[in-house]
Amino acid sequence: MLRNLRYQIKLFSSPRKEFYSFIKALTGHSPIKFKLYDIAFIHKSASYVDKLGNVVNNERLEYLGDAILGTIVAEYLYNRFPFKDEGFLTQLRSRVVNRSFLTQLTFKMKLNRYVVSNANSVSESSHLYGDLLEAFIGALYLDCGYTVTKEFVIKKIFNQHVDIKEMERVDNNFKSQLIEWGQKIKQEVEFKTITNPDPGSEKMPFVCEAHIDGKIQGRGEGFSKKEAQQNAAQQALERLSLTEM
Repeated sequence: MLRNLRYQIKLFSSPRKEFYSFIKALTGHSPIKFKLYDIAFIHKSASYVDKLGNVVNNERLEYLGDAILGTIVAEYLYNRFPFKDEGFLTQLRSRVVNRSFLTQLTFKMKLNRYVVSNANSVSESSHLYGDLLEAFIGALYLDCGYTVTKEFVIKKIFNQHVDIKEMERVDNNFKSQLIEWGQKIKQEVEFKTITNPDPGSEKMPFVCEAHIDGKIQGRGEGFSKKEAQQNAAQQALERLSLTEM
């Protein structure tokens, strides 16, 4: 009783009481280790050095949260699809933990409202919100443990925002689709990726061209070579009217 009273006093006397109340409402659990959640929302662009000389930002929590989320999703899919093979489960998991999808979730859950960031370029902020969700999951895990975190992921992510049947149906591996199409009709598909020759604050660092029998059919940019290749392949598929294959 006394411990709970001290907690309530600490919570509601804090200048960040709105933030902590938001966390309680979102997770269904009162935050205990407040500092973890504070750090989870600090992007590396807003890093600071504490009294012990340590750089403070959410990168370590993001690393932990990524591993925890991957484990929970893997377990969920393993139990949900008892007769599917490893390849199917791996592909479906990659769609759930896709950075773009995690970013969408961050906005749907309104976590983005509390982020602390000084990012001023596209490349610097591209993964900011997806990383934020993972850092938040890392903080929740350290504060409340695996069972509570798993409950949060299942109830707040899977049950509310993940359409598993739709994810089963949609194949977003455009590069693989284009290569398979090329193999079927015996045409060579080649991806040529270079570092963007015109870097700038609004330019993505990689550029890729999708060549089919030596002719450019698609071009894409990305923050990684993989992303640039996927974007180039998607454009090629659309140009060749193969997006429904």
